[in-house]
Amino acid sequence: MGTWQDVRYGARGLLKSPGFAAAAVLVLALGIGANSAIFSVVNAVLLRSLPYQNPERLVWVGGNIRGGNPRASVSPPDFLDYRAQNNSFEEFAASTSIPVPLNLTGAGEPERLTGSVVTTNYFRAFGVKPLVGRTFNPEDERTVSSAPAVVLSHGLWQRRFGADPAVVGKSVLIDGKSATIIGVAPQSFQYPAGTEIWAPLSFDNPEMKVRRAHFLRPVGLLKPDVTLAQAQAEMDVIAGRLEQQYPDSNTKWSLNLVPLQEQVVGNVRASLWVLLGAVGFVLLIACANVANLMLARATARHKEIAIRTALGASRARVVRQLLTESLLLSLLGGALGVLLAVWSVDALVALAQGIVPRAAEIGVDSRVLGFTLAVSVLTGAIFGLLPALRASKPDLNEVLKEGGRSSVGVRHGRVRSSLVVAEVALALMLLVGSGLLIRSFVGLQRVNPGFEAENVLTLRLSLARAKYPKAEQAAAFFDQLQQRVAALPGVVAVGTVSELPLSGQPNDNYFTIAEHPPQDARQQVTADFRRANHDYFRAMSIPVLRGRPFTEQEARADAKVVVINETLATTFFPGEDPLGKHLVIDTGAPTQFEIVGVVGDVRHRSLEQGVYQMMYVPSLQVGNNNLVIRTASNPAGLAAAVRQQVAAIDRDQPVSAIRTMTDVLSESVGQQRFRTMLLAAFAAVALVLAAVGIYGVISYSVTQRTHEIGVRMALGAQRRDVVRLIVRGGLALTLLGVALGLAGSFALTRVMSGLLFGVSATDPATFAGITALLTSVALLACYLPARRATKVDPMVALRYE
Repeated sequence: MGTWQDVRYGARGLLKSPGFAAAAVLVLALGIGANSAIFSVVNAVLLRSLPYQNPERLVWVGGNIRGGNPRASVSPPDFLDYRAQNNSFEEFAASTSIPVPLNLTGAGEPERLTGSVVTTNYFRAFGVKPLVGRTFNPEDERTVSSAPAVVLSHGLWQRRFGADPAVVGKSVLIDGKSATIIGVAPQSFQYPAGTEIWAPLSFDNPEMKVRRAHFLRPVGLLKPDVTLAQAQAEMDVIAGRLEQQYPDSNTKWSLNLVPLQEQVVGNVRASLWVLLGAVGFVLLIACANVANLMLARATARHKEIAIRTALGASRARVVRQLLTESLLLSLLGGALGVLLAVWSVDALVALAQGIVPRAAEIGVDSRVLGFTLAVSVLTGAIFGLLPALRASKPDLNEVLKEGGRSSVGVRHGRVRSSLVVAEVALALMLLVGSGLLIRSFVGLQRVNPGFEAENVLTLRLSLARAKYPKAEQAAAFFDQLQQRVAALPGVVAVGTVSELPLSGQPNDNYFTIAEHPPQDARQQVTADFRRANHDYFRAMSIPVLRGRPFTEQEARADAKVVVINETLATTFFPGEDPLGKHLVIDTGAPTQFEIVGVVGDVRHRSLEQGVYQMMYVPSLQVGNNNLVIRTASNPAGLAAAVRQQVAAIDRDQPVSAIRTMTDVLSESVGQQRFRTMLLAAFAAVALVLAAVGIYGVISYSVTQRTHEIGVRMALGAQRRDVVRLIVRGGLALTLLGVALGLAGSFALTRVMSGLLFGVSATDPATFAGITALLTSVALLACYLPARRATKVDPMVALRYE
């Protein structure tokens, strides 16, 4: 009963002070809503289990080259040996390590699909039940050569087949060959990410017998009683056995086991926790602001509280009443914060799409609502407890006489000043973190990728083997397309390349140097391997530093010449001219290529990673190719014309991934942009809230010191003296907050060091610039009430009570 009375009394009190209530609720809604929105991302991406059966037992498996890459692919023969010899996994499945482009034709417009070729137990490993039809069984593996079975993704089923259940059993043309649709995967299953169609993997093909060819990505389901460490130990034993059996291919090779969830979200984990910590700081600053509002309100109500105390109200009873009002404010702020979170989640999903894994799962669910309620209650306690405790112990003798207001104001003024110092410190830490990320992102964008991205259009073409079974046929298609596109108005150069820079299309091959063969033939190294035509370097504006690029005849004839990048030249030919030397490249069989040119380094993998050695060989005979078109201007406007030229050669040939190279470059830094934009936004909010807090305290101080200011001015103080007096007090609080904030920043920014590029976590320029910015804003916040103080009429101020 008493609690309900407190609620009603508190509600009436807030209604009597609508300005105070509105300001407090809005500030809290901003802090709580931001926390709820970011928590919805953390919840969906990091905290929620993967939407598969037994997700805690799913393991991602990478090939581990001792002393090198622990995330490599696995060869088919090795995969079969590991699957046959292990006792740790209930299911040991695999897919191709990179998406397989598959062309869907025969019904409607041709469409390029992102496919995955998987072992027939792949769906069983994930515990996936089909939405319609069935998934693969061992028999499907044996029928691949005749009429392969395929499973559609939920999205493809809806988009292309109108969600018709009768699609099961129908035949479609995949890469020009008939395939039978046997089922549809549920909406929750899309692994590997982006897969639109799954086809069964056959181990009967000749390429599946090569132990040196690594292109499978295993995934395993641990048995219920087996730990990850036990499975890793067993795989190490099997790896040692294979190394002894096959020393030419398996020396230094093993497997690296990682929980699947860690593999899926590991690259964004640090960023999301940093963002959640940042909005936590925003909420603390909001709490400090509202606590200051509560203290100001408590000062205005000191006589009311004193009278209630004098009439017998206990201190606990007064604290309970004041805390009830705080909780009412925080719950109202939380309710409005949920609305802000729901609105902002849609924007976050749009911003995170293609950048943050599991972005489609982000939303406001029961866990987010529970988090919001908990944060609201905790927030009410944080900002309400101190003002309640301070206000609940009045000095009755002082309060009930005329001068009481001053003593209470002084007491509360110290607390309010402490809260402002905390606000400044927190805002500075957040601003420094944001400043470091902004400098890092700006530095990243200034990195020279090794090519000119302006005025370049790219697109992806995948020729069906059934329609172009011979390499000469594929070469003829691309040769004709290049001539047609080169004749279009505004086209400067047309190149082709097997893997496009910064597009997430990897490919590396082993090589040795013929003139310097290793002492042990097994001691080979890898380099990024690209097949390109003679005009690729001109189309991408990659400089030829020495020698020459390919000739058109070499590209047509698939000549055994190679162009290397500068990093490979300086690493493996120090102090000598690489031109005329020979690389022995493992292209299925060791093949010797003569080095005819050296070109500039291209950052193929990412702008952040260092340049890797790279080799280019001439070829038009590639089924999957990227067309690179340099134009005089407006490359995007050329897309329709290029599509028409493709259709003129082969109307069933789909074109995909049409985008400008500037878009590719921009997308490659999407994750960095995502976290930088959000942290900068939170820092800006923190700066505004801190400025408001300083302004509020100084303004309140001016009001409390009106009598004192009037006396000073009556005794001859000039306006500049009053301004100096007021600003000096605010500046002292600011500088104390800055000192504490700098100390905290030096400690906290080290946590962010892994997110930075080209800038130190203790970068002096960032710390100095942010300190100057915050101090300047604080001075402005101090000056405004100080200027108002100079307009006090001394005669009025001397009568002020």
